[in-house]
Amino acid sequence: MSSSQLRAVRGGIVSYVFQEPSASLNPVFSIGRQIKESLKLHRRDAASEEEVVRLLKLVGIPAPQSRLRDYPHQLSGGMQQRVMIAMALASQPKLLVADEPTTALDVTIQAQIIDLLRELKQSFAMSILLITHNLGLVGDIADRVAVMYAGQIVEFAPTQELLRRPLHPYTQALINSVPTLGADVERLSAIPGNVPDLSAMPSGCRFHPRCAMARLDCPENPPSLVEVEPQHGVRCPYWNAGLPSAQEALNANMVA
Repeated sequence: MSSSQLRAVRGGIVSYVFQEPSASLNPVFSIGRQIKESLKLHRRDAASEEEVVRLLKLVGIPAPQSRLRDYPHQLSGGMQQRVMIAMALASQPKLLVADEPTTALDVTIQAQIIDLLRELKQSFAMSILLITHNLGLVGDIADRVAVMYAGQIVEFAPTQELLRRPLHPYTQALINSVPTLGADVERLSAIPGNVPDLSAMPSGCRFHPRCAMARLDCPENPPSLVEVEPQHGVRCPYWNAGLPSAQEALNANMVA
């Protein structure tokens, strides 16, 4: 693709909200100028101060008429992230990629940003690809989730189905490692070992050196991502090894 064709996709179809807004905004230009630059690239006819004010108001920036002349250092982390979202929305994208959009924010501001993204998703009929390590955010905002390990998707499913019934050993270990409020435990659950070096991946299944369910053939055979149930895919041939059979599950329900 040519540069102009890529530009039509980058911003025009897909926009990106980065993890650290203070490192993404240019410190020597006002936020209004930076948003207008995005408008000039993708919606030249709308590149006006009035449109910048509208976008700032849309993402909840108070007094947008005066704020558009502020520089990034004059804004809090939450306000900077709202400016980044306004800049991403300037091109009216069909897909918004949000890369850990709440990492540098306190819990209260995190909730406000997630609520804002949810409202904008509905208002713009826009899809959001949320990249996060926070399973609480996943359960709160996502319709579908894909779990990745070492650069591969190891499981995908509707969100509530995956959180209720994870099938891949990594997903199970990931969910088990989340602390439970009020739980009477002496030590938190953790996944043993370390994430592999991306330049020297393990042979076979990439998770096998850390997997409690690993078999002798796991280092030999790279597993495929298979849809084992409707809309539920797993990259592990032994995903059901620790699950009860259908008859055992039926008997358990009858006893209960």
